[in-house]
Amino acid sequence: MTWILYIAITLATFVLMEGFTWWLHRYVMHGLGWYLHKDHHQKGPGVFEKNDFYFLIFAIPSWLLIMFGVIYKMYWMISIGAGFTLYGIAYFLVHEVIIHQRFKWFSRSNNTYVRALRWAHKMHHKHLEKEEGESFGMLWVNRKYWDKVREDKKRMQHNTSNNTSATANV
Repeated sequence: MTWILYIAITLATFVLMEGFTWWLHRYVMHGLGWYLHKDHHQKGPGVFEKNDFYFLIFAIPSWLLIMFGVIYKMYWMISIGAGFTLYGIAYFLVHEVIIHQRFKWFSRSNNTYVRALRWAHKMHHKHLEKEEGESFGMLWVNRKYWDKVREDKKRMQHNTSNNTSATANV
């Protein structure tokens, strides 16, 4: 029965990380941490960015929680560290692979959620400075971006059906 509690702690940590990372992104990365985050908005040469150091900054608490949880048999700490780690994996897949396509694994997805994520992040990156930003979350997408993607899909379907019927009439 206790393993259910630890799974619940892991999942709760994962879910709460979205709100925490929104706050961290909005007020730290676009605040005092702009020195590291700036090159993510203003691309320079090279594959790596100073912004990539945030990976290490976020991995350290996860590692410490898991390590001390194992050493002191405090399984709730392992669960929280595991929730942080799972969120980090999700961050990597969503932000680095799906959105910025640093790895070309899902480059042609037409999934509504993926397109809404990309659109929200594009709106975030239209601001080159730390002020005036929007869409600081990662997994949760504001409804206006879902609506925009749905409207785009309807427009594309409408245009496709018009082109098909025009070709059939020729």
